[in-house]
Amino acid sequence: MLARTVLPSPLGELAVAATPAGIARLTFEPAGLEWRGGAGGAADPAALAHLEQAAEQLALYFAGRLRRFDLALDLEGTRFQRAVWDLLLAIPYGETRTYEDLARALARPGASRAVGAANGANPVAIVVPCHRIVAGDGTLGGYRGGLDRKRALLRLEGALPASELRRPLSFFDSS
Repeated sequence: MLARTVLPSPLGELAVAATPAGIARLTFEPAGLEWRGGAGGAADPAALAHLEQAAEQLALYFAGRLRRFDLALDLEGTRFQRAVWDLLLAIPYGETRTYEDLARALARPGASRAVGAANGANPVAIVVPCHRIVAGDGTLGGYRGGLDRKRALLRLEGALPASELRRPLSFFDSS
């Protein structure tokens, strides 16, 4: 049974869903919880435990005290998508990569657009750090949660590209 919750964050509400195997969905849209499995019945205690761990770790992350998530994940996707998401998980906190970097790491140097599509299909934002992917020209590129959120996440991690350093932020702006 899928367990669901909505968590507050400095970037707005985060919708989180978990199965007994791990976190299956994390989006910036609470409507994103209408996914994979119906509601009804009591949630599995293991799924609830995953939600509790996610809430704790996300709070630490936004407080600048967590650099690497240690959460069980239950991701559904194609083999290619999962390969891209595995590469995203390997990008260290405070660093970025380009779509081209990921395509080359997959031994598919011409697959930058496919990498971008897989990146955009990432079901677990922040934890699977798709926000750490930037365009080859040094600009932010896209982000399903919105560029202001991507900019804020990269600023939190100290990884904002030079082309974005002077842009005003609506999140985490302490100046």
